[in-house]
Amino acid sequence: MAGVQIWQVSITADGRPVGSLRAARGLWWKAVELRERLTDEGHFLAEVAQQLMEPDGSFTSDFDELVREPDRLLILDRCRMTPPWDDALTVAAVVTAVVDRLTDHHFVVVLPRGGACDNAGTRLLEQAGRVLDAVEFTDRLLVADTSTGPFEAAACRVRDRLIDRFRHGGVDRDDLAEEDWLENSEYRELTPRTAALLRLSLEQLSTEAWREAAALGDEPLPHGTGGLFGSLPPVTMSRDGAWRRRMARAFDDLAEDLDRGHAVPHCQGEEAALHLGIRRAQSIHRNRPRLLARAEEGLPAAARDYDWHACADLLFDERHDVQRLFTLTAPPQSAGDSGNDTDSSDTADAAHLDWFAAFDENRTRDPARGHRRP
Repeated sequence: MAGVQIWQVSITADGRPVGSLRAARGLWWKAVELRERLTDEGHFLAEVAQQLMEPDGSFTSDFDELVREPDRLLILDRCRMTPPWDDALTVAAVVTAVVDRLTDHHFVVVLPRGGACDNAGTRLLEQAGRVLDAVEFTDRLLVADTSTGPFEAAACRVRDRLIDRFRHGGVDRDDLAEEDWLENSEYRELTPRTAALLRLSLEQLSTEAWREAAALGDEPLPHGTGGLFGSLPPVTMSRDGAWRRRMARAFDDLAEDLDRGHAVPHCQGEEAALHLGIRRAQSIHRNRPRLLARAEEGLPAAARDYDWHACADLLFDERHDVQRLFTLTAPPQSAGDSGNDTDSSDTADAAHLDWFAAFDENRTRDPARGHRRP
């Protein structure tokens, strides 16, 4: 039928059927009397037609204001899943896969809520919708606009959580008891491939840091400057060449630690360096397959390879908030300097922050180790 297409989607795992759902795609400008066409199908499709569209076939003003392109609909219902696949995260992944197959990512996905039909499949679709940041349109419908950032970000989180689940034996990493996490020796060290890629990333950043330090000298960074030092917190923009050289050395120290098997930041500067190193490693893992292949050549594969969430949990001290470190701004230059709405405690911290003071005076770097470059 022009403008309305319906699929019965079969869901398999290892070639075996584990579930199904129905997907109906409606294109308003192609379908004559779309409201009537959906109503004729009955049940949930009729419910959607009545709640999203006026009797004359136009969309309601509430729906029109909520989404960017109301005339492209993907309606999902009749979900059936067999154990152990009957959980919200798995169904959310199924929903994103159906969206990928049947749309161009400029559609509105419509899902049932419990008020529409109270059964296990409807409850699973409602839970999956909430995982994907779908919003409540009525007490019977959830809608998700796939053309906006929140849906895409939620779909990425679903993918990452499923990968985590595979890495940790079918258990969500966040559900692991702390004592189980600490007692499992596998979780107390990086896999060889993860360590190799992180070391490569730190070495790249070190090279960039030394090059920029030489070019900048003691000059402060102008606002909006790019490059490695431009990616550091604003409080560091006025630091001199000696400080930048110490920051460059932080990347070297951590890379050398990884050569010896494990990297633990000794100070806030090294925490910032490790934070940037993990971000760079994530980027290489996603976007540079040839460089990744060279980094992992000859190293054994493991299920936990490139688990960057676990990597951060393992290497960062939970007492230190590295994310907050990257929000610090320099305090006002004078009493009349306004426009900085950063919390006063943050600016006070920033004014006296010594990035290279050791966290533990009993665990310090050798002060005579020098610099990689003169």
